Amino acid sequence: MSTTNFNYDTQEIWQKDKDHHIHPWTDFPSFKEKGSMILAESEGSYVYDSEGKKYLDGIAGLWCVNVGYGRDEIAQAMADQARRMTYYSSFGPHTSIPAAELAAKLAELTPGDLNHVFFGTGGSMANDTAIRIIHFYFNQLGKPTKKNMITRHDGYNGSTYAAMTLTGVAFDHQGFDLAPGLVERISNPNPYRKPEGMSDADFLDSLVKEFEDKILELGPNNVAALFAEPVMGAGGVIVPPEGYHKRMLEVCRKYDMLYVADEVVTAFGRLGHFFASEDVFGMVPDIIVSAKGLSSAYAPLSATILSKGVYDVISVPQCEGGMFTHGFTYSGHPVCCAAGLKNIEIMEREDICGHVRKVGPYLEEKLQTLHDLPIVGDVRGKSFMMCVENVANKETKELLPAEAHVGDRIADACEAKGVLVRPIAHLNVMSPPLVLTTDQIDFMVDTLRQGIVETQDALVRDGYKIA
Repeated sequence: MSTTNFNYDTQEIWQKDKDHHIHPWTDFPSFKEKGSMILAESEGSYVYDSEGKKYLDGIAGLWCVNVGYGRDEIAQAMADQARRMTYYSSFGPHTSIPAAELAAKLAELTPGDLNHVFFGTGGSMANDTAIRIIHFYFNQLGKPTKKNMITRHDGYNGSTYAAMTLTGVAFDHQGFDLAPGLVERISNPNPYRKPEGMSDADFLDSLVKEFEDKILELGPNNVAALFAEPVMGAGGVIVPPEGYHKRMLEVCRKYDMLYVADEVVTAFGRLGHFFASEDVFGMVPDIIVSAKGLSSAYAPLSATILSKGVYDVISVPQCEGGMFTHGFTYSGHPVCCAAGLKNIEIMEREDICGHVRKVGPYLEEKLQTLHDLPIVGDVRGKSFMMCVENVANKETKELLPAEAHVGDRIADACEAKGVLVRPIAHLNVMSPPLVLTTDQIDFMVDTLRQGIVETQDALVRDGYKIA
């Protein structure tokens, strides 16, 4: 892509955005002072700002542009569908060809008998749908007291009212309310932060016991489901101890609970498979929620995917003339489903999951080389879902004060050098497009190293103690 034909009025666009656009997760004092970077164009694994500067996108937009930018095939599929029939309601006895075809394709790709699909437009909506369906399911079974959901501290499940109540990232709750009485939490299964001297096996046992104890505390007749990301995303890219998900599923089965795998991030290739629950973690949940990579962000699209057992219960009318009264105007939107179908076609044809399985270990190994840097306490993740945790003291794992803004400083330094990584407090997260090459990985990690070194030096100059 040429960077000589950028004729955008950057200042005018910047001002309009600053004056009128409310951004998600906004630091208002900073935004009111600095405004936003204006991203204008994209291609492959790169984005360009309105002045034509090129950046390697180390976060794939937001965990989501899996097949990369500028896929003409997807744009054409969307345009063709929009011309043919841009929309018709999927309420009741109507459907569109792309919605029917995509539902069938997802049923083919999912593990076990998860073969019934409810479409939405984002991960938060998919989790809200799961909550409503779970409550409806147990009502149908004559178990109306089973209402509580259990989630993990630092887990992320969305930002609508109910989905944010599921979310266990305390920082995201400040100043906002949560739905009362809906959710109880258990520990973050972070091996890096397990008690000193505890083995992984003992840590796993303690997590499972805590889960079972929480169910008994609440009363098994009051607990409906566990929501769990296979790898926790925004909460720090936490890979739980081996066997964790299988053990937690066993507890769910014991107490007549449903297991919801929040695969909004992990599905569609990020861990090298279309779905990670079975292929990576050896378990088949009752419900999978997905979004992001489902359309590689070319259109807003999500799917709440139900097992046959769940569907068979909710599909029986609860009373004479009763209906399943849940849905959204854009459920199964034809243009979005056309994007999803073409996205999956590209992934299969180019074997993008195979590419991730081949190149993902290289990204992991390359990032592990950062351990020699004084503030790098942990490098963790799987495949194309990675995180660096920055600390003040490697031995004690003590964090730098929040006002040091270590993650932000590192991200800013990388941005100046042409690489975008995501700051989350003291963390830096990488979730690049799944088409990234080894040369691009080298550039990304080498730039991250430079950014960390520059930040370390600046922190020392500012008087922060780094052991």
